[in-house]
Formats: sequence, C-alpha cells, structure tokens
Amino acid sequence: MSAATRLDVTRDLCPMTFVKTKLELEELAIGQLLEVLVRDGEPVSNVTRSVEEEGHRIVSRERHGDAAWRLVIERK
Repeated sequence: MSAATRLDVTRDLCPMTFVKTKLELEELAIGQLLEVLVRDGEPVSNVTRSVEEEGHRIVSRERHGDAAWRLVIERK
C-alpha cells in the first residue's frame, strides 16, 4: 500500500492538524491514499474522527515511535 502523499502534522496543534489533513486530501483524486503522521492523544483522536465524519476511510492506524501515529487515509 503506497500513499500518494505524506503529511507530517506532529508539530501542529488542533484544529490545524485536521485543517492541514483536509486540505491535503482535497488535492488527491478519489481513491488515492494519504499518509499522515500525527501526535498521540487529542490530535490522533480528532483527526481520525473528523476524517471519518468527512466520509473518508482510515485504511490503517498504527503507532509511529513513542508519541505519534501513522494514519493512512483513503480519499472518498
């Protein structure tokens, strides 16, 4: 599974984590994948929830180091 784009929002605060993710998803064609690196806690919860509310699909969600998560999102 190869993502079309990779986005690192580990240095951003909510709600910018989702805003940047949403803007990046809008640049992709339907069905393309976006890999997002996001911090643990509120950021990963908010991005996951908001992406799903927008109708996109979380393909995978896995730990990335001690304090981050790697999300792979399919644009719908």
